[in-house]
Order: sequence, then structure tokens, then C-alpha cells
Amino acid sequence: MEIHIHDAREAILPQIQRIEQESFSVPWTEPMLRMLLQPDSHICLTAEDGAGRVVGYVGMLYVLDEGYIANVAVQPACRRQGVATALLAALEERARSLRLSFLTLEVRAGNAAAAALYEKLGYRVVGRRKDYYEKPREDAVLMTRTLD
Repeated sequence: MEIHIHDAREAILPQIQRIEQESFSVPWTEPMLRMLLQPDSHICLTAEDGAGRVVGYVGMLYVLDEGYIANVAVQPACRRQGVATALLAALEERARSLRLSFLTLEVRAGNAAAAALYEKLGYRVVGRRKDYYEKPREDAVLMTRTLD
């Protein structure tokens, strides 16, 4: 699959929200997603296919030297085709340019595919948040990656 990574724009928020709704049992609302477009404290990147359709996105907020990856979502039909890997690689490059020291994220305890991807990309389990997720109620596994 041909993938192009771009900074998110307000005009494509409806497409991002659609992917969010297809990906999560408690999706973020459009105003919540709009928050990711604040350039002084957030980074939001989209993955577009060769036809220019948004097929995934990643959102991160940052403070001092820490980046917190709040959202990683890929359109169901495009999963396992390198979209999330490309998004996270581009996000890490941007984080390095901001001189961030590490990135943190949460993943559902039952989402073995995502956890395996994050581990493959260098994230390590550092904790657990009991009953963090709803619908269904589930623990969050906290993972961190130190940047070079």
C-alpha cells in the first residue's frame, strides 16, 4: 500500500473522526480531535493512500521532554499494511526534532496485535492502569519508548 504522511488539517477532521469511530468503542468527539491540531503542544499526523484518502492518524501531546501518544487509529480495511508503523515512525522523527526524550502510550490489555507492534517498535511495558477503558471495562498497559 502506498502511504503518504501529512500534518492533519481541520478540513479532514470528519475523515479522522470516522476512523476514530470505526476503531474505538468510546471514540473521541470532533472537538476533542480538534484539540490535537494545536501546534504549540500537539502533533497530529495522517496517513493517506495513493488516492489521497485518509486511512489512519496518530495524535500526540507534549510537555517539556515527554510525548504522550493519545491516539493511533487505522481504518479497519487498511490494518496490517504498515500504516501504523509509518505513522509512528514519522511521529518519532517529529518528536526527536522537538528534542523529546521519551514517548508514552496506553494500549488495551486485550489488544495483543497493537501491543506486539509497539513492542516491535521499541516500546516497553512500564505499568498498568486498572479498569482504565470502558465498553468493555479493561486495564490499560502503559508503554514507553526512549528516544535516541
